Amino acid sequence: MAGHGYEGGRLDLPFVGISTFGKRAYQPDWEAIEADVAVMGAPYDFGTQWRSGARFGPRAVREASTLFSFGHAGAYDHEDDATYLPGSVRIVDIGDADIVHTDTMKSHANIEAGVRAMLKAGALPVTIGGDHSINIPCINAFDDQGPIHILQIDAHLDFVDERHGVRFGHGNPMRRAAEKDYVTGLTQVGIRNVSSTAKEGYADARVMGSDILSVRQARKLGAEALINRIPEGARVYVTVDIDAFCPSIAPGTGTPSHGGFLYYDVLEMMQALSMRHDVVGIDLVEVAPDYDPTGSTAILAAQLLLNTLGFIFHARGTR
Repeated sequence: MAGHGYEGGRLDLPFVGISTFGKRAYQPDWEAIEADVAVMGAPYDFGTQWRSGARFGPRAVREASTLFSFGHAGAYDHEDDATYLPGSVRIVDIGDADIVHTDTMKSHANIEAGVRAMLKAGALPVTIGGDHSINIPCINAFDDQGPIHILQIDAHLDFVDERHGVRFGHGNPMRRAAEKDYVTGLTQVGIRNVSSTAKEGYADARVMGSDILSVRQARKLGAEALINRIPEGARVYVTVDIDAFCPSIAPGTGTPSHGGFLYYDVLEMMQALSMRHDVVGIDLVEVAPDYDPTGSTAILAAQLLLNTLGFIFHARGTR
């Protein structure tokens, strides 16, 4: 970025300036997106069943992402001997989908429009929630993109069909996804303890093409063996609920569940996935900053997204 970095111009430290994602350029015109990656906020949390507050997740994750915005030409990883996200990977922040309070369908429609705009521009869509119901419009936007497989990293199965008339809350998204003819299967990882879904929902999920793994099962397999369970050649959409992580490192979420993943558990999955599959979209949901006193949850979310993007584009460049 011109005028940014140590070589000249402004030093532009992380705490200076406006908090776009990674302090990348802001593009409010959804008809003029020119980027490899486009990031959108979906600050919707009317789908929660207990603690709300994920509507402020996009702001918190954006602010946390500025920590990783130092003006180096990419991020060098000495373990991999690779420089991730060099300047050649164009990332823009397109702002937030408009949320209409109390109107789920209009709010979801606005989120879907944003994802469609990113896809139309040829950018990898990254959506920051918001509660997990925002995955529903994200997946709706892929109806003309060909077959996709969904990798869900989450404490909860989110496979409720309907409960008291609710079909589009944060306990429903994976059921709504599995109903799509272009969703060829789901790999649901991290599912543990008391879930959002009753026993019959697990049976339904398996019949509809789900491979369900707990944290302990995932660790026993290891990241590479787990990712190898995804059908070869599948184009993969990734949805990460931050409550997949142990609340000891990610307390800032509405429905924390002990026994979750630690950072490298998930990072290694993302690296293995990027090397083996084409990742076609990402959402990260359920960061609720009011329960995140040190900001560690938002930092975890930002770091995971940036590293995942680094893996994706590094792998694309080496194929």
